[in-house]
Amino acid sequence: MKKLYTLLLFLLTLSVAHAQTAADRKAILATLDRQTADWNAGNTEAFMKGYWPSDSLTFVGKVGVTYGYEATLSNYKRRYPDRASMGTLKFTILKLDFPANGVAYVIGKFHLTRPQIGDAEGHFTLLWRKIKGQWLIVSDHSS
Repeated sequence: MKKLYTLLLFLLTLSVAHAQTAADRKAILATLDRQTADWNAGNTEAFMKGYWPSDSLTFVGKVGVTYGYEATLSNYKRRYPDRASMGTLKFTILKLDFPANGVAYVIGKFHLTRPQIGDAEGHFTLLWRKIKGQWLIVSDHSS
């Protein structure tokens, strides 16, 4: 009986996780599309709305780890002070997975087309959590 209960619990867990991915995958991809549009409009504050507004947000980049929403926003503004430095953003999503209920991660590539100062590109890993019904980036590792 214990084995049957364990099997049923396992199958239920799989079906719940699978059911989560269909709707939530769409929500995460929509956030990334909106972030792209906001970046390309030069609106860093709107771009940041995809991130968790918390001191616990982490951003890992070439210069190290940044902690907190405000510090991350400040770094974006410092590194990309004008439209020429921001360029035109394009994301390529390589993988979107849901390893647990309420948790997702995205692996992708970014490309900034910047005719005046030279293009920039790299890869990223985003850890997402569903917080109060909204998918938010809680950790960003971009390089």
